[in-house]
Amino acid sequence: MVPVYDTATLQQLSAIIADAQPKLAFAGSEDHRERLIRAMGAEGLEQSTADSNAVWVMDEGSTYSLQGLVELGNNISDSEMQSRRAHATLDDVATIVYTSGTTGDPKGAVITHRNLVGQVMNTAAAYSEVVKESGNTILFLPLTHVLGRALQLICIANGMRIAHLSDPKEVVQALAILKPTFLVVVPRVLEKIEGAAAAAAREKRVQPLWRAAHRAAVAWGEYLEVADRDTALRAPLSLRLRRAVFDRVFYQRLRSVMGGRIEYLLSGAATLRPELARFFRGIGVPVIEGYGLTETTAPLTGGRPGSLIAGSVGPPLPGNSVRIAENGEVLAQGVGVFAGYRNPAHNADAFVDGYFRTGDLGWLSADGSLTLVGRLKHVIVTSTGRTISPEHWEQTVETHPLVAHAVLIGTDRPFLTGLLVMDSEAVTEWFTERGDAAPAALQQPGITVCQDGRLTEQLSDAVDAANAGGLPSERVGTWAAVFVGADQLAEFVTPTMKLKRQALLQQAGEVIEELYASTRQR
Repeated sequence: MVPVYDTATLQQLSAIIADAQPKLAFAGSEDHRERLIRAMGAEGLEQSTADSNAVWVMDEGSTYSLQGLVELGNNISDSEMQSRRAHATLDDVATIVYTSGTTGDPKGAVITHRNLVGQVMNTAAAYSEVVKESGNTILFLPLTHVLGRALQLICIANGMRIAHLSDPKEVVQALAILKPTFLVVVPRVLEKIEGAAAAAAREKRVQPLWRAAHRAAVAWGEYLEVADRDTALRAPLSLRLRRAVFDRVFYQRLRSVMGGRIEYLLSGAATLRPELARFFRGIGVPVIEGYGLTETTAPLTGGRPGSLIAGSVGPPLPGNSVRIAENGEVLAQGVGVFAGYRNPAHNADAFVDGYFRTGDLGWLSADGSLTLVGRLKHVIVTSTGRTISPEHWEQTVETHPLVAHAVLIGTDRPFLTGLLVMDSEAVTEWFTERGDAAPAALQQPGITVCQDGRLTEQLSDAVDAANAGGLPSERVGTWAAVFVGADQLAEFVTPTMKLKRQALLQQAGEVIEELYASTRQR
């Protein structure tokens, strides 16, 4: 099976079809079917698509609905079905999952049944108190994503109920109805929850009280983190009192927004700020930070209940191992590590000494826990020879609620500049709160530079904070805030909200050149 995002462009569909060479296809609607047929046609597969049996539609009203497929199976005997069902072995290919393409063209990762079965058994063993029959969860990730697939299998294998939700606008209502015990989120979701709570405090004019509650939650999270290792440690009385008061005023309400039964959150796909992890643990919702890739069939490492360390993605899960190369790259081996890419050319530099090269930079603590520090391909080497990892600057700027993504720029340049991609929903809400109309640039296609002085003034503090946290050579003097049209957002952001950095930098080439030109003219 080869899953494809329903948001994939015709170009992306064609590339995957050309590489995977599918025999049959299944679409959710007639519109999706037509897009698949056009993509197949672009790859010279018109003959197979001319056959009405080549592309089936999930909608019952379609001429090519699954009912037609059922009828084609009327003459297949039960014994033949059983023979085909039992034919596959653990080492046969179960699925080909294409990477998100954040650092280039998507690659087809060949994942075997052994990879999936190994992850189901080993991950469930590590998280028996999280994934359990008495629990339930809501999956926001599409099953196109390898983590969505793996989580569904892990939950089903352990008797845990699952609800699938595709519309983000229904999240709050779904949480109130389904009351999950466990949720998988990306850091941006947690940032939005924290930001919404702060906005509500502003609206009710209780900002000082909320800031005190936030500090108390972070402090309580820090205490719990240390107490995991030192069980004799007792929190100061003043902190216990503050925590108890703010729990009644704020924390209970935040937990109720998430359904009121959340025992754990799992955060992945991007780096989570340690302070944010401690805040959520402090309000009574511990965050398990995990790490994995398509090529590792999702989870590779993960924090364990009872020994969570903010900022660390935990030790390797059972059946997997991690080591660090001389250049700091994280190397992975184990039950989840895939068989290789479909295109043999992509395997040339993918492995070393039997370990998969993840492309991520990190280090291992004394207890074997992994901490990530950035991407190998994101390291900036300026024309003056300085080597800079951009992640710290970018993550600091991205804490601002109006910023969706930040990119530090400087490879082969004499100095650094920055590009800030605005969060359209947050910007619209910001103007609405002030009784103003949102900038027309929000509705324009492509990439548009923000010209509103009020917004750039708001963002200056975030840039200044990021600059203050680095060496003088790592600071940005010139930056630009940009809007990305909704019609083009999928070109620059993956479904798990990771930025396709190279695609954005290519499209924003003129803006970047203007930044450097304007600085040279000063």
